[in-house]
Amino acid sequence: MTQAEAVRSWRHRFATTGPYVLLGLGAALATASAEAVMDAGERYVAAVLAVAALALQIWWSVDGRRRVGRGRAHRLYYLLRWALGFALSWCNPIFAVYAVLGYYDADLLLPRRLVRPALFATAITMAGSNIGGLPPAEGMYWLAFVALLALHSGLAIGFDHIAVKESEHAAELRAANDRLARALRENAGLHAQLLLQAREAGVADERGRLATEIHDTLAQGLTGIVTQLQAAADSTDPAATRDHIGRAAVLARHSLREARRSVQNLSPGQLEHDPLPTALEKIVAAWSAQTGVRAEITVTGTVEPLHHEIEATLLRIAQEALTNVGRHAGAQRTGVTLSYMDDEVSLDIRDDGSGFDPGSLPPRGATGGFGLGGMRVRAERVAGTIELESEPGLGTALSARVPLVRHE
Repeated sequence: MTQAEAVRSWRHRFATTGPYVLLGLGAALATASAEAVMDAGERYVAAVLAVAALALQIWWSVDGRRRVGRGRAHRLYYLLRWALGFALSWCNPIFAVYAVLGYYDADLLLPRRLVRPALFATAITMAGSNIGGLPPAEGMYWLAFVALLALHSGLAIGFDHIAVKESEHAAELRAANDRLARALRENAGLHAQLLLQAREAGVADERGRLATEIHDTLAQGLTGIVTQLQAAADSTDPAATRDHIGRAAVLARHSLREARRSVQNLSPGQLEHDPLPTALEKIVAAWSAQTGVRAEITVTGTVEPLHHEIEATLLRIAQEALTNVGRHAGAQRTGVTLSYMDDEVSLDIRDDGSGFDPGSLPPRGATGGFGLGGMRVRAERVAGTIELESEPGLGTALSARVPLVRHE
């Protein structure tokens, strides 16, 4: 049983038996003190009033409790009981033990507008009982009656105010809980939809990542193979032809290994055994040998092992940027700088090639590859950025900045 249910059960039991117990107790105490405080007439009147009060309680127990709400019967019962309690206390102040019921159930029997007047009326009976009965005998008793009436009514009305505020607060909490329950029910259907959308978004993102990985491995390798084979076909020197064919075979084997690794975990093979700076040095050296462009790499700051996603992102961006330089720039020199800073890592690739207008880049098409767009997507996936500076005839500078997330 909850606390609220226990309180309701106790109030029901008291409302059923309490009036009889208090009326009986008041009658017993009044009988014991009758000789001291009542004359014969008052004893007779008190007896008649006590019988009337008992009849009223019996009527209410049999018929009144069946009535729903706070109707006229409830108001009539409260008024008659208060009048009997007041009259009995006039005859003998001890009957106030019965009249005190007016404090208990005013809010149960009366509409809200009548509760506090009823509490004040009960306070009159109780204050009169406290001074020895009504009417007050002399001036000092009148002062005591006024003071006690202020005390009783103030406490009763004050406690009623607190109860009303607590009831309003409880009602607000129930309303809030009801709104929350409705919102949860309404969102139940959306939850499944969001899960489906999240799965679809994850599939799309993974497809994009896989496409980028394939582009960065197979496409670049095949481009190099085609270049070497074309050079071999155009060469008239048998030694140069063999050299180009050998380079094509090396690129083919490397592309095959990268394809297998991409299928397994999409992680660059260069980082399996080498740290990022060493892997970049090897890539730059291989690219320089393949393209004939002079290339240098510089590492600044304190080298730290980075999260594998960060290192893979920087490596792939470097590969794509160098591929673009070799394919489009016509550069003579290229510089790569890897900088470790306090909270980020930057990768800068600069060339002295032909340059271009960044605002005139065409959208990625069926044959356009990933290029700058692919590099931006990679950087943004790890909360990084890509900045590009270029002008026709003045070369190109690309800077990738990513958070410095250390390897766990």
